[in-house]
Amino acid sequence: MSETNWYVVHTYSGYENKVKANIEKTIENRHLEDQILEVRVPLQDVVEVKNGVKKQVQKKLFPGYVLLNMIMNDDTWYVVRNTRGVTGFVGPGSKPVPLTEAEMRPLGIKADNVVVDFEVGDSVTVIDGAWKDTVGVIQSMNPSKQIVTINVELFGRETPVEISFTEISKLD
Repeated sequence: MSETNWYVVHTYSGYENKVKANIEKTIENRHLEDQILEVRVPLQDVVEVKNGVKKQVQKKLFPGYVLLNMIMNDDTWYVVRNTRGVTGFVGPGSKPVPLTEAEMRPLGIKADNVVVDFEVGDSVTVIDGAWKDTVGVIQSMNPSKQIVTINVELFGRETPVEISFTEISKLD
């Protein structure tokens, strides 16, 4: 399997969220979940003062740009490049250039992987988050996104829930 990297896509200004939604829909339709792992519009919290009232709002960190964690190949390049609202990848000519570790660090994107001691079929307990103290059985794992899907009982039914690797612990 090829290596995933973060790439930057230039979009029409104001179309960042629409481009993100369109790419995510295309990923789902074409079953590219294993090649395009994440689409992100970086946001930052800013305090605005309007009419003497302070208000906390989220602003786009890079207006006109969307970040993608993906495996670069002809298919993924074509899908992203031909998404409505995308003007192109950032890089010389038509060759996309991946972000370096140093460029990703200020964005809060970590490239480190969590090593886990559990696998599909293991019973785990949730140690953090909304499902804290819930026990479930791992149904599937996605190492690239570092999440597991466990079944939990909700309103008397088994319901699949996605949880981060760091929020669960293996039961002995």
